[in-house]
Amino acid sequence: MRFRIGIHVGDIIVQGDNLFGDGVNIAARLEALAEPGGICISGTVQDQIGTKLAVGFVDLGEQQVKNIAQPIRAYQVRSDTSPTDTPAVGASLPLPDKPSVAVLPFANMSGDPEQEYFADGMVEEIITALSRIRWLFVIARNSSFTYKGQTVDVKQVGRELGVRYVLEGSVRKAGQRVRITGQLIDAVTGAHLWADRFDGSLEDIFELQDKVAISVAGIIEPTLQAAEMRRSIGRPITDLSTYDLYLRALATFFPTTKARVLKALELLDRALVIDRHYGPALSWAATCHLQLIRDGWAEDSERSRRVARDLARQSLQVGENDPGILANGALVLAFVGEDIGAMIGLIDRALALNPSYARGWYLSGLLRAWAGQPDLAIEHVETSLRLSPRERMGQPLVAMGWAYFFKRQFAEATAKLLLSIQDDPGYPPAYRILAACYAHMGRFDEARTTIARLRDITPLVVSGDLSFLNADYRELLLSGLRLVTSEMA
Repeated sequence: MRFRIGIHVGDIIVQGDNLFGDGVNIAARLEALAEPGGICISGTVQDQIGTKLAVGFVDLGEQQVKNIAQPIRAYQVRSDTSPTDTPAVGASLPLPDKPSVAVLPFANMSGDPEQEYFADGMVEEIITALSRIRWLFVIARNSSFTYKGQTVDVKQVGRELGVRYVLEGSVRKAGQRVRITGQLIDAVTGAHLWADRFDGSLEDIFELQDKVAISVAGIIEPTLQAAEMRRSIGRPITDLSTYDLYLRALATFFPTTKARVLKALELLDRALVIDRHYGPALSWAATCHLQLIRDGWAEDSERSRRVARDLARQSLQVGENDPGILANGALVLAFVGEDIGAMIGLIDRALALNPSYARGWYLSGLLRAWAGQPDLAIEHVETSLRLSPRERMGQPLVAMGWAYFFKRQFAEATAKLLLSIQDDPGYPPAYRILAACYAHMGRFDEARTTIARLRDITPLVVSGDLSFLNADYRELLLSGLRLVTSEMA
């Protein structure tokens, strides 16, 4: 039998032969974090040991454990006298100050040595695709490939490479078909965050590698961001960095309501007090002000318009090569009246920097719909949804609804808009376009019901400003809404 041991120092409650309290509970949770045959201690214990014992420690970082409100700092005991017979090999590196990931060599399950080059090439393409995500720290191929051919413990890899997340996978060939599997693991806790498989033909190896790499990167980006949001929310409110405040704002923003947008803006303002040049916070603060304007939630629309424009321009100055900042800046500036062709150019630049950026493809589709390119808009939104099929679909589907509406394909637009409302029921543009669709189809009862639901969300039946639309598109929307409101008068 190989036992795990968890040690903590704290107050306990004794009742007969039973022990209760957080001290006992934390020790039990630490036991679960320990490796078989190993010891895991809390930060409180490590502080008291100091250098009094000839043992070393591996810092496991802050751990959010069941039934304990605050994260617990945990350490693994490492020494020649430790009861574990499988100590971690190699030096432990501290985690960087942003999300970090290592892509391990994929296992060749084909039994064909000739396929080794394909598996290695697949990993190189994924590393390259992930490296385009600017907020992500990606370990270079030369380091991650030192584990090639080894049976590894993911937690050990995380400690030795100094990463929080590890991506591993396999390649299996049968005839001219190949199956690629991947799984993303939190190297600190061992939790599985994502797993999927991709099937393809070996007729064009390089095209298949590109397709899988972009797909994996597109899916992993929101998965990692969601994991980082959960980790940030678990931290004490008194110990939040600019990055933590930014993550909390993103987690708050969706699904969209007035209260959530205002709360997100409050968090972003706090982040900018700490660092007024933090580009991601600047661009999302601009986006929040845009949301308040377009949905009739701003107390002073003209002031919010000026603030949105200024924040977007500031974000572009400090983050000119950040795809997320480019995309958000383009959206805001297009809405407040900047040349939409130039803004589409910013979106194209964002996608050139990171072709797997799902939100970038969605915003590209939205701007192209506004600019009179509905077919290209639909294509780009479909790309966004393929890259990130598990992320929130509400607002991308609204962009697709715009495109079908401008093509006067009202039934298709209606189908997309109804799906978007299921996913994001507090987003006013969906109701406006849907009501106009119903009106143009002569379905006035449904149009009136839609307007009534819209008025529960915002006092503005028509968006505060439609100057981003060309005259024909603007009139198509307004004429539909006039048909409804005249019926309701």
